[in-house]
This record gives sequence, structure tokens and C-alpha cells, in this order.
Amino acid sequence: MIVLENINKTYINGSPLHVLKGIDLNIEQGDFVSIMGASGSGKSTLLNILGILDNYDTGDYFLNGKLIKNLSESKAAEYRNRMIGFIFQSFNLISFKNAMENVALPLYYQNISRKKRNSIAMEYLDRLGLKDWATHLPNQLSGGQKQRVAIARALISNPQIILADEPTGALDSVTSSEVMKILSEVNRQGMTMIIVTHEAEVSAHTNRIIHLKDGVIG
Repeated sequence: MIVLENINKTYINGSPLHVLKGIDLNIEQGDFVSIMGASGSGKSTLLNILGILDNYDTGDYFLNGKLIKNLSESKAAEYRNRMIGFIFQSFNLISFKNAMENVALPLYYQNISRKKRNSIAMEYLDRLGLKDWATHLPNQLSGGQKQRVAIARALISNPQIILADEPTGALDSVTSSEVMKILSEVNRQGMTMIIVTHEAEVSAHTNRIIHLKDGVIG
């Protein structure tokens, strides 16, 4: 499903910083993978490339057999909206929209009517135990509730891949465990899941651990 061949990425910000150095990686449909490494090891850069949020310099990235390279912004956005769901450490919820509206947002970009997308959003909130919080704004929710809203938002467009960047980084250990159980359950239903983390407790939930050190897979 995901094939990376000799991916290199250098940031030119004053002096060049070679962040990814010849990354080769295969991820199959339905895999549950964690990417681990110290700060600065290239984890987030790798995730951004997988999520078509950042370009790479040399090598090839194939997603479902399609070469992802030098895409226009509109084409990249189309792939992201259709195939990839994102979960972030900081939740990235819109502060003036309630839980239901935040979850429904990806469907807005698919031109689905307000009534239908809100109805589907309610189904996902219910699935994650948040139906009673549908009209609450993010600042009225706990950290765990915000992350469950973010998970519902990532799932609503029925993507093929979920990319999660430190999804438990802002949560206490009990809530982290609850969130990982939800992600494990989603994976068991066939969703490919890739999680960037530096926490062994998080990677223990995944089926495969990729260690990244100084831009190289160890």
C-alpha cells in the first residue's frame, strides 16, 4: 500500500540539514505501525511526506501503486481528502465550532449537505462515546474528549490510512491507554494506521515498530 524507495529530504535553512537519508519502507494494507525515535530523528518529516504535506528531494513514494511526486497543491489535497486521515498531538480542533461541527468538517470539503454531514458526525461521536458532548465547544472538553473528537474527524471520510503524530502526547497515561485502545479497535476493522511516538507504552499497542535515528531506519 505504501512503498518508499531511497527517500531523501534536506532542509536548507542557513546550513543544509539532511533529515531523511535513504529511507526504504513498505507498509501493507491493515498494518498497525509505530515510528519511534528521539526528537530530531526525522519522524515528523517522514509522517508529513507520507501525508503528502511535504515534498521529498529524491527517491520515490508510491501510494496504492501511484507515484506521489511533484503534485500540484490541488492534486495533493485531493489525495489527502480521499485517502488519509490525520490525528495530531494538539488536536487541531476549530475553537468556535462544536464537537459535531469539527467532526463533520472533512465532509464539507466533499460537498456533502450540512444535514447529512451532521447526521454522519453524530454517528461517529456516538461510536466514540461522545454523543452527549456534540454541542460542546473544544474548551468545554477534556483532553481525552478532544482527542476522541479528533479521531472521529479523522475517521469520518472513511480514509484508507490514519496518520497520527504523537496522538497521546498531551494526555495522561490512563487517557492515553483509552485512546490507543480506540485506535487498535479501528485498526482491527482493517484501517492502516501509522503512529509517530516516543512512548514505549504507545508503540506496545502496535504490531510493528520502526526505529528512526538521525534520518535512518535502524
